[in-house]
Amino acid sequence: MIDIGSRTVHLMIAELAPGRPPEPVASWKQPVRVAEATDRQGVIRPDAVRSLVGAVTASAAAALAHHVDRLIPFATSAVRDATNRDAVLGEIEAATGIRVGFMAGEEEARLTFRAARGWLGWSAGRILLLDIGGGSLEIACGGGRYPDLAVSLPLGADRLTRHHLPDATPVKKRDVSALRRHVRSVLGQCTAELRAQPAPASCVATSRTFTQLARLAGKPQPHNGLPAPHMLGRKDLGPWVPQLAAKTDEQRARLRGISASRARQSLAGAIVAEAVMEVMEVERLITCPWGLREGVLLDYVSGLEGEPPAPPALTSLPALADHRRIHGIEAVAADA
Repeated sequence: MIDIGSRTVHLMIAELAPGRPPEPVASWKQPVRVAEATDRQGVIRPDAVRSLVGAVTASAAAALAHHVDRLIPFATSAVRDATNRDAVLGEIEAATGIRVGFMAGEEEARLTFRAARGWLGWSAGRILLLDIGGGSLEIACGGGRYPDLAVSLPLGADRLTRHHLPDATPVKKRDVSALRRHVRSVLGQCTAELRAQPAPASCVATSRTFTQLARLAGKPQPHNGLPAPHMLGRKDLGPWVPQLAAKTDEQRARLRGISASRARQSLAGAIVAEAVMEVMEVERLITCPWGLREGVLLDYVSGLEGEPPAPPALTSLPALADHRRIHGIEAVAADA
């Protein structure tokens, strides 16, 4: 699949078979920084569109080189919410022959929940899922393979950093307080139905934002030789918000778990994480290494096994296509 996010275009190739989890074959990322190249009117700049075209072109060539049978290209909130979204997707299709789809934020939440269920298993019971992306926050809860309720809110770490925090660091207390009020206001208005759901047996978080915060403030847990999850407590996270605010980007990047590329947005991510854990009454959660991409793959495998799709169907995601039938992809590979 080709996943166009707010910071990168991520090609993920996996072997799929009914009754088995996705087996990764290859993974490749190219930075595009779409969010940074989006103005306050929501328009993605032409230079970022050219970067997107180049990254999708290279991803298609790599997919051909690995002889993939199916290609699933989709964009998440950074492109989905852009005011020139249709023009951007049109340019990608004109240049590569690949029709990139997008799904609503609620569908992202449903499929990310599907991934968490696949990773945790049925013994996790009823799950509450939290996922902080670059452009949006997804929350979902339920006791089944798919959630009973899912929401997507415009509280992504990158979006909030660009729109609500000053460019310079350290960040003043008044700016931190203003962002906290904004985040809590949005959560308070939009999570009443979620809070009315039965209490979850397991609270789980996906995304790089939660993973890095858990490495910063949490503790790793043994997991039978698999990628080690981390436990993150709300009380452990709280003191790090003022500490992150008091540091420059360079100083944040030297902290455990915080990468240089995400140092600037780490403060907003911590503010959202703390606020959503408070509003949803989560004292402690576990990080999950699977996310949206694995959810899409598991959903596809469910189709191979004859299971009905998650309601509602992904009407905005393009039908899975034989890559050899996508117009122009062979020429793209040859040119690359």
